[in-house]
Amino acid sequence: MKQQSDEFDFGFTTVDDPSSHLEETSFKLDDYKTRLQKMFDCIMPLLTNLEKNPEQEMIKWPNRDKKIKEFKTKLKNILEGK
Repeated sequence: MKQQSDEFDFGFTTVDDPSSHLEETSFKLDDYKTRLQKMFDCIMPLLTNLEKNPEQEMIKWPNRDKKIKEFKTKLKNILEGK
């Protein structure tokens, strides 16, 4: 005698496709690597310029407020993937 649950067995089951997760994870990893490299490329010139002439106590930095705000926006955009 057939059980009632066997009557409606259409021969399929649901499973996750591990290859699709792998592709998605690889894409995210590549995206994060790209963002990290962009962040590094933005920050290094700043640090290099700050490192110049360490014997001088004062740094001349005209329009500092505006430039810092622009730099912060640029870093935020990289972080968000824009």
